[in-house]
Amino acid sequence: MKLLHLLPALFCAAEAAVPRQKRQDSSPGYGFEHGEPQSSSGKGAPILGGTNPEVDIANQANLGEESTDNGVVPNLKWRFSDSRTRLLPGGWVREQVITDLPVSTDIAAAQQHLQKGAIRELHWHRVAEWGFLYAGRILISAVDADGRYQVSELNPGDVWYFPKGIAHVIQGLDDENEYLLAFDDGDFDKVGTTFMVDDWILHTPLNIVLQNFGVNETVFENLPETDPYILNATISDAAVSAPENEALTGNNSYVYVARDNAAEAVPGGGGTFRVVDSTTFPISTTIAAAFVTLEPGGLRELHWHPNAQEWLYFHAGTARASVFMGGGIARTFDFSAGDTAVFPDNSGHYIVNTSPTETLEWVEIYKSDKVQDISLSQWLALTPSGVVQSVMNVSAEFVAGLKKEKQLLLKGTGDLNASEAFPP
Repeated sequence: MKLLHLLPALFCAAEAAVPRQKRQDSSPGYGFEHGEPQSSSGKGAPILGGTNPEVDIANQANLGEESTDNGVVPNLKWRFSDSRTRLLPGGWVREQVITDLPVSTDIAAAQQHLQKGAIRELHWHRVAEWGFLYAGRILISAVDADGRYQVSELNPGDVWYFPKGIAHVIQGLDDENEYLLAFDDGDFDKVGTTFMVDDWILHTPLNIVLQNFGVNETVFENLPETDPYILNATISDAAVSAPENEALTGNNSYVYVARDNAAEAVPGGGGTFRVVDSTTFPISTTIAAAFVTLEPGGLRELHWHPNAQEWLYFHAGTARASVFMGGGIARTFDFSAGDTAVFPDNSGHYIVNTSPTETLEWVEIYKSDKVQDISLSQWLALTPSGVVQSVMNVSAEFVAGLKKEKQLLLKGTGDLNASEAFPP
């Protein structure tokens, strides 16, 4: 109790001993750029209590920099750097699930790393699994309910999709291999979502296991006592000995090969846009994605998605986005590499590349069979001009200049460096 009574005096003494220097510079943006909630108009004041200056400077929107923000919008951002990393023999994994970002009810995600030969154990899920390889090479193997199978080597830029319940396994082929995983349920850690083979056999009566496989008990005497999740192993050249006509290919393939698919046309000229949904990857019926690169200063035009929440993973660069929730409510967020976000179903938003030199790269993911968005500019251009003039109180010249084609990505202040784009 005595220490508690001393705390106010200690804080006061510390404040007196080390007075905080008053900032004299009042140039525009001064306070925000230094992590202080102070506007050039005189609103706000310095932070005197505990804070993390690096986080404040990297997230100036949270300090009130955007005057258009209003009302209460829940947090829509999570940093993978804030996730607990699970260390395992041969790799690691870190997740973003609904307990991290409660608004993300549609999608959960993870970053996973495998060293050469390491295996993500034989398993299946109650939900669909979608993956994007961005470093290294991996081998995926899967079997469906009809005994059809697929064994494929994936390279950077390739995507895979396993429908719910499909048995599968992943193995690292290069020295270091890393990928993004997404699942079509935000509550991915819920009991009854992931099922691992070693775990199942360990919790099944031994006599039943032996009868099932027609072997004696010596076969399983070295079974791991705990679920390994990721384990070290060596790469085998042994192939699946089954008829080739039972292999999953074409529209039934679980793999999207990036080099075989061209990016979408981008009328705005500000970057690249590659759609990976059921129109280009037929098996992927519950998860749709878009891979986007945006040049310095470029803008992902004002739009919304009529069919699903938008979940995002920022792979490189820095960005800012404002989310409009209706009813005069909006909030702005700053993003950097490794951040994830979710924009609520039908909320209006944009994304701008805030770097003057670096290309912004991100992945958009939807719990849907298709990527869909409605462009604000296109909507206005395809609405009777007199209506737009009256509602928005704008000139006929403005309405006449609106483009009737989606621009998607508008040019910024620099040039897109193709070498910095998503592989390939």
